[in-house]
Amino acid sequence: MSRTAFARFAAAIAVLTLVVVVLGAYVRLSDAGLGCPDWPGCYGRLVAPTSAEAVAAANAVHPTRPVHTAKAWKEMVHRYVASALGLAILVLAAVAWRRRDHGLPVALPTTLLVLVVFQGLLGMWTVTHLVNPAIVTAHLAGALATLMLSWWLALRTGGWLLATGERRAPLLRPVAIGAFALVALQILLGGWTSTHYAALACPEFPTCHGGLWWPPADFAAGFSPWRPLGVDYEFGTLDSPARTAIHLAHRIGALAVLVAVGALAIRVMRAAPALPQRRLGALLLTVLAAQVALGIGNVLGRLALPVAVAHTAGAAILLATVLTLIHSLTPLRREPGA
Repeated sequence: MSRTAFARFAAAIAVLTLVVVVLGAYVRLSDAGLGCPDWPGCYGRLVAPTSAEAVAAANAVHPTRPVHTAKAWKEMVHRYVASALGLAILVLAAVAWRRRDHGLPVALPTTLLVLVVFQGLLGMWTVTHLVNPAIVTAHLAGALATLMLSWWLALRTGGWLLATGERRAPLLRPVAIGAFALVALQILLGGWTSTHYAALACPEFPTCHGGLWWPPADFAAGFSPWRPLGVDYEFGTLDSPARTAIHLAHRIGALAVLVAVGALAIRVMRAAPALPQRRLGALLLTVLAAQVALGIGNVLGRLALPVAVAHTAGAAILLATVLTLIHSLTPLRREPGA
């Protein structure tokens, strides 16, 4: 496999990872995260039970989790696509090691392989520990890491969208890295918000609870890092002040991202004469505006499923766009592991 073909394969894996992330959001937001109460099968089967006999047998084994066929299929489709992603990453790593003498990197593909195996474990624990928020958020973090590493691998091996020489505007790179970290943190905060069912803790915008700018909020309870195992977290367990604290933190984070990433995009368009970077700046500003609009739409639309899923997709695309900008500002090294 040539370096160009390898880069395209890595890019395809990044796209497939984005599909898995969006499917995961759809499953979670449609309350289907426990549509299959066991793992890796569904009620002990490789497919969701649909016939009357299969449903009756499944209900007998799991009387506290009766079959909801639509939710079970949503969960299984997500597992099928995630399994395909794992297989693709295994092939990618195998190709990288087989062709390492021809200049293909091995560090990132190997890291991706280890990461996707751990992701499988987190997926299992998400079910067996009844959507524990800490585990679900860690699962989201792993998915984002898989997406970013595979996209970075594609960009570096393909050498796409690179500025050259003095047009690289190197002073922008640390700013872009800081923006990347901020967006990643905000996405994890969004995951924490979602898994605690706090997205509508403030049911109005821009104020909260009847026009209050700062309603009663319990940040200690909302951001306690540990959640006990053995508790069913489906539909949330926190009281209103704790959920409000999580929601307020997410709004503050959104404002910080709007200012930081917006300023970065404008600065890139003004300071970077290289055409790829100017286009990336414009794209970054567009994705940012769409993401803010979707976030407001989540509240005003009472967490309508299409808007909420689009908000998750937009967050991942925003992070990938910032990563692409970092790539364009980073000199390309033609060496294994680059």
